[in-house]
Formats: sequence, C-alpha cells, structure tokens
Amino acid sequence: MAHTCATCGSMADDPGHLCNPTESIISCSYCNAPDVSVNHICKEKLAAMKYSCESCGRVAADAAGVCRPVEIA
Repeated sequence: MAHTCATCGSMADDPGHLCNPTESIISCSYCNAPDVSVNHICKEKLAAMKYSCESCGRVAADAAGVCRPVEIA
C-alpha cells in the first residue's frame, strides 16, 4: 500500500520516507490499475513520458516534472 505525505503531497511505498505520511490507495491514472505502488510503470504511462532529468534520470510527462529537463527522442 502506498503512502502520501499530508504536508507536501509526495508519495512513497515506505511511510518512513515521508515527513507526514497517510495511507492511501493509489490507482494508476494511465491504465486504471487499482492499488499500485509509486513505482508502477505501465505501457500507457511509459508512452506518456516525454522528458528526463539530466541530473538524476527521473522521467516526466512535462518539463516541469523534472529539475533539468531533456526531451526524450
């Protein structure tokens, strides 16, 4: 079960990684799979990722989702 921080909105599978954790059920907004982990990657979600971070490699659907965006070719 995933947890969400009530203060900043960050998500993690382990509540110890959050400053103010609350337990919540997260469903995938791309494939609608119920109760997924924060690391869930489905075909639909992967296809929507257009940017990666030049620093850490994190991916996002828009440039605002990463700190040093580079468009994925």
